[in-house]
Amino acid sequence: MDISRVLVVDAENLICYSLAKMLKRIGCAVAISNTGADANLKLESFNPDLVILDASLPDIDGLQLLGQLKAVNSKLSIIFLSSNFHSDLAFQAFSLGVEDYIGKPFNMDMVEQSVQKVFVRKNLEADIAVVQPQLRKKNLPDKLVGNCPSMVEIFKTMNTCAQQDCKTILILGESGTGKELIAHGIHDLSARKDAPMVEVNCASIPDNLLENELFGHEKGAYTDAGSREVGVFEQAEGGTVFLDEIGDMPLNMQAKVLKIIENRKFRRLGGSREIEADIRIIAATNQDLSKMVEEKTFRGDLFYRLNMMTITIKPLRERKKCIPSMVEYFVERLNDEYGRAVVGVSSEAMRVLMAYDWPGNVRELRNAVERAMMLEQGRILSVDHFCQETRSSNLKTGGCVFGCAVPVAATIALPPEGISIEAVEKEYIKQALARYDGNQTKAAKCLGLTLDTLRYRRKKFGLESYPAQKAQNISTPITDSVDVQVPAKESSAS
Repeated sequence: MDISRVLVVDAENLICYSLAKMLKRIGCAVAISNTGADANLKLESFNPDLVILDASLPDIDGLQLLGQLKAVNSKLSIIFLSSNFHSDLAFQAFSLGVEDYIGKPFNMDMVEQSVQKVFVRKNLEADIAVVQPQLRKKNLPDKLVGNCPSMVEIFKTMNTCAQQDCKTILILGESGTGKELIAHGIHDLSARKDAPMVEVNCASIPDNLLENELFGHEKGAYTDAGSREVGVFEQAEGGTVFLDEIGDMPLNMQAKVLKIIENRKFRRLGGSREIEADIRIIAATNQDLSKMVEEKTFRGDLFYRLNMMTITIKPLRERKKCIPSMVEYFVERLNDEYGRAVVGVSSEAMRVLMAYDWPGNVRELRNAVERAMMLEQGRILSVDHFCQETRSSNLKTGGCVFGCAVPVAATIALPPEGISIEAVEKEYIKQALARYDGNQTKAAKCLGLTLDTLRYRRKKFGLESYPAQKAQNISTPITDSVDVQVPAKESSAS
């Protein structure tokens, strides 16, 4: 905490002086009031953390003032002083929320000890207030984010599924698009949110163990079954079972899952009693189930039952309008996780992120933002830390690594002996500045840079006064085998 502020409210100047001396000695800032009216004024102007309040004041009863102070600031700490120490007064004071009740005459050490206790508690509460939200955000999974039309429709469908308690839902989409987040979102929005949600990855469990995982077994059901075990469908009673990668489920198991969807009943392995299952089943896959049905690698009857309520989430390359809001969300989450204060990404970096096709979808975008935040020392994520995305974007658009809008037909041949990338960058900047007679705004636009980035790189390469000497050789070749000419004005108009 900052310096603790204490307001002493007592009609006796000697007591005020003695308390103020003790409080200043232990490092507190002190204000003094001899009346209730002045105390109310000091509450606003001085904004105390603690009030030491006497029960007897010339213009107001101490208990009445106590109620007024608490009405203005319910979290204000108050130590109550009284020369009439009796149980009724103490009870009323504590019921109004005082920290301590001390009788007059008092021992100064006793008051000091009471003050120290108040501020130890306040410091602990302040520390907990900082730490708890961070821990809570670290442990919570990411939420589904996006503001493009397709995502808005998904949010509407999720809400419908949750509110109508749809018992069977199918989620389709490429890996990394957020199918699991949709499943969790439906569960959390529904009346089943307080019941368990149990996940099973059908691709990660061997075929011979999957049935036991889902249905459980009775004691003696097989050689090593020494005791009864409940399966996923029992564990999730009243809640949700999420069958991820259901396209990888073996055909014989598909028939058993179909039965529980139709009858809402199942048996444990080795059991004879049918168990009712009050559960929602959400299945997800990145495979084309309709094609698998045609190829007879997935049961048609199960597909048609699952396909009753289907949510299809598009790959990120088809909903790039969502990228800015996703990046903002990930930056906020990762700020909490790493204790950073990053405010966003540069316009140049955002241009690269929007140009990249994201084959790994949202999962890849999150990883890219996290990597950039680990590398970035400043508060803005620069394009320099999005290496993989920059490379892919440049290969696709034919742009150079510095953001110049070089036509795809332009050829940059890497000489056998290698080349200095910084020299290439410097030459491009010199040519752009020379073309526009030193106009930095136009040069920056031509190079695809922000004005701040151009200024920084101009200073870095010692080009602050350039092109004052442009009458000299403007375009000095770096090597005979590299063509680094800035495109013609017509090409750079964009």
